[in-house]
Amino acid sequence: MKDLRIHYFSLIVLVAVAAVAFFNVSTGRGQSRNPEKPQPGTTIKPALKAITPTRTDSSESAAPAPTSIFDSAVLQNATLRTDLNWIFGGKPQKGWYLYTSLIDQLLKTDQDSVSPGFAASLSNWQKGAGLTPNGVLDDQSLYSMISKWQSERLQDRTVASPDLLLTAPATEFYDESRPDELRQVDKATYAAYHRMLSAAITDKSLGLAATPDGALAESEKFLKIISAFRSKEYQEQLRKKSPNVGRAGLAVNSPHFTGRALDLYVGGDPVDTNDANRALQVQTPVYKWLVKNAGTFGFKPYYYEPWHWEYVGEALVNSK
Repeated sequence: MKDLRIHYFSLIVLVAVAAVAFFNVSTGRGQSRNPEKPQPGTTIKPALKAITPTRTDSSESAAPAPTSIFDSAVLQNATLRTDLNWIFGGKPQKGWYLYTSLIDQLLKTDQDSVSPGFAASLSNWQKGAGLTPNGVLDDQSLYSMISKWQSERLQDRTVASPDLLLTAPATEFYDESRPDELRQVDKATYAAYHRMLSAAITDKSLGLAATPDGALAESEKFLKIISAFRSKEYQEQLRKKSPNVGRAGLAVNSPHFTGRALDLYVGGDPVDTNDANRALQVQTPVYKWLVKNAGTFGFKPYYYEPWHWEYVGEALVNSK
């Protein structure tokens, strides 16, 4: 009996040892026969890995620019700026790039004409003008702008009486050989012109040549008077000499009759309406200065001719 108990005891011990061994293997607590040594400097990481961003270059990693509501308008303005078809005086016109400075002044913006900022300013103006505020400068918007500019010009074209005119010195004209009768100017207009001229000379960014006493030097051509008062008789002579010239033909009721219209030299060929010539003129610092400042002195532009400015009076300008 004693031997039987020993036998049972030994059997229980063997079963217990086998169970412990099985537990260690199944839970990984035991060593494998060919253990893999960890690489130097490594640590055991959890099975769930953190997601890290893939490195890209700066252009790819930068956040995309927000889309402007005027992106479509910008694309259309980029085309219409040079390709818009419209009519003036029965003559086909192309684009509105020649009037960008006037348009910027009207919209009170300094944004590039093919930018979202320009389109936004145009949209605000269109809304006030009763147009669809889409920021696109199409023919409807351009004609509305032209109507605005034209409405601000001299409306009274009464011929100036002799007592309202003076004869300006030949040195103040682009062509000093002009005869006396072609150097007459309305007195109030002449005084306003000199106030404006003094301001332009003071603006050093224009680089105008001046005398020691602050007058325009005789050698300086910019802002010299090209033409002022023209009588109806003289205008009729121009039409007879050049019947097919649009500029003379349109001047049947010219503001030059009043003595309050001044053609001023702003560059290029003085009074040539060719697009290439006007494109040169509207880029000169003097022209851009006039667009921004002439109104202060009572002058309003004729949009189609960069050189042509009409004196409507400071009071009328300031009232608008």
